[in-house]
Amino acid sequence: MTVRDEESAAQRQQRPEDEPGTGVVTAFGRQLKLLRVRAGLERAEFGKRLGYSADTVASIEQGRRIPQARFIEKADEVLGAGGVLTALKEEVGRAQYPAFFRDMARLEARATALNVYALYAVPGLLQTEDYARAVFHMQRPLLEDDVIEQRLEARMVRQEIFRRRPAPLMSFVIEEAVLRRPIGGRKVMREALEQVLLTGQSRNVEVQVMPIDREDNAALGGPFSLIDTDNGKRLAYAEVQDHSRLYTDAAYVRTLEARYGILRSQALTPSESVAFIEQLMGDT
Repeated sequence: MTVRDEESAAQRQQRPEDEPGTGVVTAFGRQLKLLRVRAGLERAEFGKRLGYSADTVASIEQGRRIPQARFIEKADEVLGAGGVLTALKEEVGRAQYPAFFRDMARLEARATALNVYALYAVPGLLQTEDYARAVFHMQRPLLEDDVIEQRLEARMVRQEIFRRRPAPLMSFVIEEAVLRRPIGGRKVMREALEQVLLTGQSRNVEVQVMPIDREDNAALGGPFSLIDTDNGKRLAYAEVQDHSRLYTDAAYVRTLEARYGILRSQALTPSESVAFIEQLMGDT
């Protein structure tokens, strides 16, 4: 990664439009208010039709709260906006992610292929709602309840990638320790393992487990992802402690690509991994 890449990453993390109250969130709120007023609806009546309180509507209009996808869709319908609000749904949705992940979320949503090495937790694309909620609850400093719900919805929306057509090719290599760590409790973890198995049955998805007892591990430097973009490029992404890097340098991306290939050869095969996870489920 070049110095310029690092500077750009730092600027992305510090940009003011990343936070509620600025950028696309504020623009959406202003547009919503204009349409509501034009329709002759008071906040209380408008909120009642949508199933939200007047205070919630006020917070969204003032850019202090990020609206959820279902709010945007219903508001567009009630106000007869003709798609004006839903056209902003994707951009507003990205505002629900922490700033360091937004570029990755944009690339992931359009990727033609993904390769993910998971070292600390079940990859977000494979998480159940309860597992993801437990992960957010454990974060320190503590997240506010509304922030947890926003990020939870955003994480679940990411899983729409599995319903895309044409389907992207996806590979996951998951450390055994991740599958043994009972985040959220035994019941939640068992459901998480079931989700991993279920997703891995898709023809475009391969899941492999890296056993603890392997003497060789090509990726001790930490977790990372490889992304094949819709314009034919391959990029790499890594994050640690709420800081992220998006690597575009072709030479370094090739290094991580080779590392991932070796990692896959060292891990259990997909069929062996299925048997391994089923055995873990029997132990929980």
